[in-house]
Amino acid sequence: MSKPGPFKYFHSSPEIIRLAVMMYVRFPLSLRNVEDLLQERGIDISHETVRYWWNRFGPMFAAEIRRKRVQQMRSYSNWQWHLDEVFVKINGEQHYLWRAVDHEGEVLESFVTKTRDRKAALNFIKKSMKRHGRPHILVTDKLRSYGAAMKDIGNADKQETGRWMNNRAENSHLPFRRRERAMQRFRSMRSLQKFAAVHASIYNLFNSERSLCSRPNFKLNRAAALAEWRGLCVN
Repeated sequence: MSKPGPFKYFHSSPEIIRLAVMMYVRFPLSLRNVEDLLQERGIDISHETVRYWWNRFGPMFAAEIRRKRVQQMRSYSNWQWHLDEVFVKINGEQHYLWRAVDHEGEVLESFVTKTRDRKAALNFIKKSMKRHGRPHILVTDKLRSYGAAMKDIGNADKQETGRWMNNRAENSHLPFRRRERAMQRFRSMRSLQKFAAVHASIYNLFNSERSLCSRPNFKLNRAAALAEWRGLCVN
């Protein structure tokens, strides 16, 4: 017996659902902003519908994007990762968002913890390696938790630290920070973990390094990303 499609029983078309989810996750827009923009296109839905769609389909779309890219990224023989963590406030309490970024700016993994000690760093690195394989080099800042975690897994010889070496990871936080301000922060660790993972996958799909390629190549890359997005969860 075949499994029913994810859009079955929804009155709106898959194209409208994909558009609403993409606008909300990809751009620094609020739920009501997305509602207003869709209204200008003649699509009459509530901001609560946008919220429901992104919660229902966002992780589904992100998982499919990630699944298609993991095998491709594993093929790198000289793969370099950049690891970094940022402070995130949840209900006034400080948490930490750990992120692994590869040498081309792809956000590989996002992981939320209440602490940034050796145990948290070890869990983050193990989770990243389990999904993406082992990198050739791990670039980090001078947080001691990274060094302690690397020793535990026998990876200390692959760690590199330096003042400017980790700019790739630190710059990758900027799109998330813009999105965080638009959402007026998060209410729980679970919602932060969920949104960070979905946002990272969708950002990877549409990030084409505009400043590093010519206009014709940028347009081709953008068209390819949009075509892949429109094909998500078709089967």
